[in-house]
Amino acid sequence: MSDLTGRVVLITGGSRGIGLATAQRFASLGDRVAVTYNSSPPPDGFFAVKCDVTSTAEVDAAFTAVEQHFGPVEILVSNAGMTKDMLLLRMSESDFSDVIDANLTAAYRVAKRAAQGMLKARKGRIIFVSSVVGLSGSAGQANYSASKSGLIGLARSIARELGSRSITANVVAPGPVATDMLAALSEDRREALTAAVPLGRLASPDEIAGTIAFLASSDAAFITGAIIPVDGGLGMGH
Repeated sequence: MSDLTGRVVLITGGSRGIGLATAQRFASLGDRVAVTYNSSPPPDGFFAVKCDVTSTAEVDAAFTAVEQHFGPVEILVSNAGMTKDMLLLRMSESDFSDVIDANLTAAYRVAKRAAQGMLKARKGRIIFVSSVVGLSGSAGQANYSASKSGLIGLARSIARELGSRSITANVVAPGPVATDMLAALSEDRREALTAAVPLGRLASPDEIAGTIAFLASSDAAFITGAIIPVDGGLGMGH
């Protein structure tokens, strides 16, 4: 995928997990990689911008900083997100709306801002990191599942709107991935999740990053509005 060399890539939530693995993958291909973070900065070697993706002003400032440093963003990976798991009857309205804002509305914010430069360039790739639970649902995750499902409608609408300008919009839907978020679960819960995966294991963050890098490559130029599961078979039938 040497065609990626030198393109400007922005990854939201790039300080750890899938976001960091994706940043490392694009950097290894010779790309100019920028990442946003909210609390903990990523390792040295990346152009990092502190950005709360729930703030339109901070999103705009982050893009401006990247544009001044590298030039217009050509590949956007919308990865930043959060969870506030809770059973429906115990879930407060703020538990629901906070997750929707951080996971779905934030994706709209960054995609809208990225599209400005992409429309001028008449090319671009927008990749949203969703989840297998966006299709299957998950008990205790009504807010998270709804936010991740919403990314599909967002991506497909953008794909139809901007496709004539050679801008693609796609969704990656990971299953359980060996990240800090999963490590925070109880051992019994992790074992149950792993047992539910037909391949019988968790994904590594780098496996998700590889799919994201593919969607940004010339081999994927005719793929748009797609949902690519990287879930070990967990979501089959959804």
